[in-house]
Amino acid sequence: MGSGTSLSARISRSTPLQYLFAFAALLVAAAICVGLCTFVPKGAFVYVLLFLAIAFSAWNCGVVPSVIATLLAALGAAYGYQLKLHPFPPLTRIDQLDLLVFLLSAVLVIAMGEFRRRQNAILWRAQDDLEVRIQERTADLDAVNRNLRELSARLMQLQDEERRRIARELHDSVGQTLAALSMNLSTVRADVEQLARTAAALTDSECLVRDMVTEVRTISHLLHPPLLDELGLSSALRWYVNGFSQRSRIKVDLDMPEDFGRLPSEIETAVFRVVQECLTNIHRHSESPVAKIRVRHSDHHVVVDIEDKGRGIPQKKLRELTAAGTPGVGVRGMQERIRQLGGVLEITSGGQGTRVFVRLPVSEAHPKDPAQAIQSDSVPTEDGAPHAAA
Repeated sequence: MGSGTSLSARISRSTPLQYLFAFAALLVAAAICVGLCTFVPKGAFVYVLLFLAIAFSAWNCGVVPSVIATLLAALGAAYGYQLKLHPFPPLTRIDQLDLLVFLLSAVLVIAMGEFRRRQNAILWRAQDDLEVRIQERTADLDAVNRNLRELSARLMQLQDEERRRIARELHDSVGQTLAALSMNLSTVRADVEQLARTAAALTDSECLVRDMVTEVRTISHLLHPPLLDELGLSSALRWYVNGFSQRSRIKVDLDMPEDFGRLPSEIETAVFRVVQECLTNIHRHSESPVAKIRVRHSDHHVVVDIEDKGRGIPQKKLRELTAAGTPGVGVRGMQERIRQLGGVLEITSGGQGTRVFVRLPVSEAHPKDPAQAIQSDSVPTEDGAPHAAA
């Protein structure tokens, strides 16, 4: 008869069930008493059986059904369960004492049962309130998580736009100014070449300016390559891979169709950033002499597969990298960028090297026609850095 049983809860919440079970328990006890009285003389066992029925009613059916059942049980115990036409005979003192003890016991157990039922009602109400609070908290957490995902997507979009803006400003303003300064210095050097003392300083200044121009343009193109917007992903990746191989001495094999075509801007940016991050990690951590990049576009999906032959990533570190965390740094940034576009990023690593697999869906929007792309005023040099076209 624990407070958490399902039968007790159902009976307590339905008034008809309370009366039904109270009278049913009383009828069962009365039937047993009548059956036993045919074989043995009437005794205390009658009150014991009836008390069990009253205890069940008090424990599960409430005060009113229990009181009615108690009165009926007392009448049956005192005068029997058969209809009689003559008046009821007077009770003996022993019968009166037994009946009094039975009634007092019944009152006590009814009081205990009612107290228990009220406590159960309090517990049930508290449980319902707790469930409502849990549902509200769950809904709040879902809303917060949804807002965080939207904020993360917006931050990455703003980051790409800011990189594109800074790259264009560096190229259009600082790059042109430095080019003009370089020409002016060259002119001055020709005019004062006879001055030996200043010739060395001018030469050094020209070298510094050239280095500065190269560095600024390299930074500009690394932030956001103009080739990515003007000629598409294929040209941008080939330019970046060639420059990376020359700088890092790592042989990179780029397997990408010549007629790859154009993709939506956010897809091209995401693929370029993934390749850029993977090659950077190969150079910094893997100690691999070679790397292979395979890019394919089929069935409305873009597949990027990057492999190296380095020392691999320890399993504990791999689990930390692939676990959910703050996006925007390294592998977690790649994961968040791919997830925002509805794609999949998988990283496998072992003693033979590391593999990064990316699959991105491509919408039905019409891609840009490569023939209509505006020719860039910057082309890659032999060391991977672009310079101004003549």
